[in-house]
Amino acid sequence: MLFKDFIKYIPKIEKEKLLSTDAHAKMAPLERVSYLKEENYKNKNPRQAAVLMLFYPKNKVTHLALIVRNTYPGVHSSQIGFPGGKVEESDLNLEETALRETHEEVGIHREKVEIIKPFSQIYIPPSNFLVAPFMGISEQELTFIPDLHEVKRVLEFSMEDFLSEKSITKVTMSTSYATDIEVPAFMVDKYVVWGATAMMMSELKENIKSALL
Repeated sequence: MLFKDFIKYIPKIEKEKLLSTDAHAKMAPLERVSYLKEENYKNKNPRQAAVLMLFYPKNKVTHLALIVRNTYPGVHSSQIGFPGGKVEESDLNLEETALRETHEEVGIHREKVEIIKPFSQIYIPPSNFLVAPFMGISEQELTFIPDLHEVKRVLEFSMEDFLSEKSITKVTMSTSYATDIEVPAFMVDKYVVWGATAMMMSELKENIKSALL
């Protein structure tokens, strides 16, 4: 989809109702579904984080940015996700966290980004984080400058592939809570995107598809 056509739908996307757990469940590992409609995570005093789901034009075509994280000690090592991270004391709000972390991780200054809307927060049991996703757009072509300490590379996922059911698959893997389980995932440039990121992508995808009708 050409970016000039995509931005015409932004007002509708802003007004679309979020599907929250119904959309998350489509891409959630079976063992995670029980967490989606419960709020027992509040008793765990989760740490807060925010990420940016950023759309932008590349060769005039709409793309979504994801990152491949570097290998490091921790549950999210080498995983695919959105630019973002934990809240710092200096952050005014969660939106500020998403913009600051995006600048730090991939070099995109907040002045180039317009936040469209917040999406449903999602709890990540292994790391005890409650993550707030924000959809944003940049109307100019972007040059990403990854922080090589944190980011191995930036994945640029075209809107056409994002909305296509051909990008959805199932993979067998071991997680922090189960061994050899089948999980739904997005395939992005041969990378497997699963778990919380895939669940956020599911809600984003359903929201955009509804707006395009």
